[in-house]
Amino acid sequence: MGTIVARPRKNNTTAYMAKIVRKSEGKVIYRETATFDRRAAAVSWLARREHELDQPGALERAQRTEHTLADAIDKYVAEAGDIGRTKAQVLKAIKGYDIANMTCDKIGSHDIVTLAQQLSVKRKPQTVANYLSHLGAVFAIARPAWSMPLDERAMQDAFKVTRRLKLTGKSKERDRRPTLDELDKLMTHFTRRSNHRRTVAPMHRLVAFAIFSTRRQEEIATITWEDFEGDRVLVRDMKNPGDKIGNHVWCDLVPEAARIVKAMPKVSDRIFPYTADAISAAFTRACQFLQIEDLHFHDLRHDGVSRLFEMGWNIPHVAAVSGHRSWSSLKRYTHIRQTGDKYADWPWLDRITPVE
Repeated sequence: MGTIVARPRKNNTTAYMAKIVRKSEGKVIYRETATFDRRAAAVSWLARREHELDQPGALERAQRTEHTLADAIDKYVAEAGDIGRTKAQVLKAIKGYDIANMTCDKIGSHDIVTLAQQLSVKRKPQTVANYLSHLGAVFAIARPAWSMPLDERAMQDAFKVTRRLKLTGKSKERDRRPTLDELDKLMTHFTRRSNHRRTVAPMHRLVAFAIFSTRRQEEIATITWEDFEGDRVLVRDMKNPGDKIGNHVWCDLVPEAARIVKAMPKVSDRIFPYTADAISAAFTRACQFLQIEDLHFHDLRHDGVSRLFEMGWNIPHVAAVSGHRSWSSLKRYTHIRQTGDKYADWPWLDRITPVE
């Protein structure tokens, strides 16, 4: 006999999940679930489906497509290699939605659109788009790799629909840059903290390095001394629209960034032996303490790239430092007209590094 379980949804409605489990010699040989808005619909489906499975050969045919989306997600996480923390968290979150309990062959574009609608209750369109993008990676390989019948065309159709319905969208480009006054407050704060607590991350140097190198916090935290060659650095697993794993890129270092690296003590194989989370948390806490509003650590990269254009650098020259694979990504900066070096007379570089 099947069972029906009532599950509360985040929008204060109730979903009714009908479950069918068939066993042989004490082992589960088939499992199927379906979710409905009304208990009566769940009862009707359960009776009809169990009658279908009782027909000769029906159970054997059903077993060939018994994998659920949750099964496909688990398979992907286990076999796709190092997929990254963010993608792993997103896929884990998707397993908490009704669609995860559906068998792969039953999932259509409308089910994915429903997932997007559920996700959009508390998430922005760009975040929902990221969720579907990560899920799309599972759809792309499930059928050819594991014979799990997820329809990649259904995902493609769902993307078109969710864009039309404005459930998904592109992230708005941030133009926030730190002012010299804000940086003076941050550098003063971090320098005092470092002088009093030698074991904390040298955020005064990390902030300056982020600006001059244009590196992301995840990249900064993984650079080793072997990756440093004076005027350039090897950035491992650099973020890109495709798969970042194995995307190792040599990036030029401007003299200011190289000078900061040389000032770091060699206490680890990594130049900055701190986690990306720790760097981000320390920066956020400092901004809150200093009442600096809406400034993110990633904004330092934007400031660094903008500085290079303001100094009159062209796109290929800037890309050699920033690591942008596509020059089109740098077109947003082409409106900048040469205004000189924002940091030409910045006193903090001499304060945080030995003068050569």
